[in-house]
Amino acid sequence: MKLTKLAASALAVASIVFSAGIASAQTAGTNGTNANYIGAGVAAGATSGGQGNDGAQFGGNIQGRYAMPNAPVSLRGSVLYGGDAAAIMPIVTYDAPIARNTNVYFGGGYSFVTDEGQRSPLGNQNSPVVTLGIESEVSNNVIAYGDTKWGIDAYRNSDADAVSFQAGLGYRF
Repeated sequence: MKLTKLAASALAVASIVFSAGIASAQTAGTNGTNANYIGAGVAAGATSGGQGNDGAQFGGNIQGRYAMPNAPVSLRGSVLYGGDAAAIMPIVTYDAPIARNTNVYFGGGYSFVTDEGQRSPLGNQNSPVVTLGIESEVSNNVIAYGDTKWGIDAYRNSDADAVSFQAGLGYRF
């Protein structure tokens, strides 16, 4: 329960800070990125459910983004693997430009664990997920991204939430 309150507080503070940054960036005529991409990188689970077979996991991620035309919304897919299972997530995000070729994004979706009860970087059972991240086109056709995913009630036989951090590089298509 402590982690839930801490994560909710962090998300509230982050949204206030990012909202202020977005407002000032939009008035300065900043354009973020509308890049569609697929990428890969690392995933680090940071939590444990306190039961057997649910310890924090280090692994990898595969993530993709499809930016909706003429809207600040994207459809994203993410796979976090490592441990004994993978977490597969369809996610919808709101994307806000904060600098040239750079966005912050915030959204939600659902995490489907391939083998419930087995460890993944984001818990060991299916759960709703919230994400907060940043992406930037760092060179021609290369996107760097990083985000945090929060799985709500993501552990079997526990009311604990899961948190995982991801970072990687993507190819713009």
